[in-house]
Amino acid sequence: QVQLVESGGGPVRTGGSLRLSCQASGYISIFSSCEMGWYRQAPGNECELVGTIGIDGRTEYAGSFAGRFTISHAVAKNMAYLQMSNLKPEDTAVYYCATDLIGCQEDYCPCPQSEFGYWGQGTQVTVS
Repeated sequence: QVQLVESGGGPVRTGGSLRLSCQASGYISIFSSCEMGWYRQAPGNECELVGTIGIDGRTEYAGSFAGRFTISHAVAKNMAYLQMSNLKPEDTAVYYCATDLIGCQEDYCPCPQSEFGYWGQGTQVTVS
């Protein structure tokens, strides 16, 4: 069973930067086999896609995230990252990483519209 654990969230001032990490376990070099994505969910809002990174390292970003947010991975370490800069109060949300486009494999998938199967527990980012 693949497990994902996000870290790196916390409070940050407007205009600041944070790097979120996603540690995968249970599958060797999963990011060399499976696309992964970052999502976020703000209170009262629906879950939204931030972006994805493919097994070839190619990234795609949703909406206005390109330019401020950068997704990367370290395949050999089973790690993925979300570098966020110029943060705004509206970026306040719980951020989730997810991988493997096989449909929800968890008891609870925070973004049911997504095809990703494995999800972390989320990490809170608060911008003020």
